[in-house]
Amino acid sequence: MNTLKIPVSLTKGAIDEIKRLSQANSNTSKSFLRIGVKGGGCAGFSYILDFDSKQEGDDEFDIDGVKVVMNIAHSLYLEGIEIDYQDGLNNRGFIYNNPNATKTCGCGTSFA
Repeated sequence: MNTLKIPVSLTKGAIDEIKRLSQANSNTSKSFLRIGVKGGGCAGFSYILDFDSKQEGDDEFDIDGVKVVMNIAHSLYLEGIEIDYQDGLNNRGFIYNNPNATKTCGCGTSFA
């Protein structure tokens, strides 16, 4: 387990929803929440938020009982990001508040 500063934060709403999804999809081989980025999307990069196993090159963190893995190289793009979950009439789903993004797309799932 990494004892360094945790580069991402999850709101209580995000933690509750992640725990709910984890219980509903209890696949023991994918016991970590993977947070990352990949090329693509209308603004340049897309966010990765999925259950996965730990891979070589991953840092591991515990955020309020949620076991998180993130490729070390992705922290450059995600340092300081806050992930929230909203379940309202206008917004439903995970919301990414990324201080490193210079622009985002209209759907909020990709950034530059």
